[in-house]
Amino acid sequence: MDGILPLWKEKGMTSHDCVFKLRKILRTKKVGHTGTLDPSVEGVLPICIGSATKVASYITDSGKEYIAEVSIGTATETEDADGDVVKNDASDKVITRVQVLQALDTLTGHITQIPPMYSAVKVNGRKLYEYARKGIEVERPERKVHIHKIELLSEDEQFEGIEPRFTIKVSCGKGTYIRTLAVQIGEQLGYPAHMSHLVRTASGTYKQTDCRTLDEVRELQETGSLKSFLRPLESALEGIVQVQLDDNEELLTKVLNGQVLPLHPILETEDEAVFTEHGRALAVYAPHPEKTGLMKPVKMFLANREEERTNDGNY
Repeated sequence: MDGILPLWKEKGMTSHDCVFKLRKILRTKKVGHTGTLDPSVEGVLPICIGSATKVASYITDSGKEYIAEVSIGTATETEDADGDVVKNDASDKVITRVQVLQALDTLTGHITQIPPMYSAVKVNGRKLYEYARKGIEVERPERKVHIHKIELLSEDEQFEGIEPRFTIKVSCGKGTYIRTLAVQIGEQLGYPAHMSHLVRTASGTYKQTDCRTLDEVRELQETGSLKSFLRPLESALEGIVQVQLDDNEELLTKVLNGQVLPLHPILETEDEAVFTEHGRALAVYAPHPEKTGLMKPVKMFLANREEERTNDGNY
């Protein structure tokens, strides 16, 4: 079984838990997730199965969409609702819609974030949360992330009380910490803050409406209909320009052999290109990092072609 399973990860489970359960349901070890979701977070978690595990990094690096609740007045050690309170402003607050929109606008585009101590980012070969659990504070590297859009979903004209809350929808690039973004929104408004709730509604091309829960996947597998639900690995490569080799037998043969080749004109302006045959991805090529004017394969999908050959008696 090969393909991409758009899974809806439910609360209380880690991404690894989902992989472990799916290996049992599908009776295969070749299963991988495409980006960690915290146990308290539910949402879209594309799962790569079989040969589709080769494209997991493309999904992991793709854009994401989230719906988050921002709570103003309290900061926690984990920057979400699961951590201990480290700062609290118990004053009665009145924050206008205009003020929130201005804060969101300031944090749209390319911004700098410092990953939270309770995160999987590595420093000196160890994950930050390993330091945090031992009470060791280490210097965390800044990272540049891209926030494509932040939309204020709450319709109130002002947000009042000791701990006012509002809901936002965030479209962002890879590496963005939404809980850190919530803290940054609070900073723009002049208060401590944390992310009190989060749902991932999209990951790459996979949306919430595409997903099934683990129980639904188990039922599909038991009825023999899961394979028709899986998305092809090509769906993870939709953001990369494609070069069709249907009528170029000479280049097709060289690509299938994984040869280093003269740079294709399309790679003069693109970082990568997917070479396809009859709609099936064969390889991803990129400009050679050391040899000007040449390109080399970075991913090969020969098993993908063998499946097509098996399914199509014409070739």
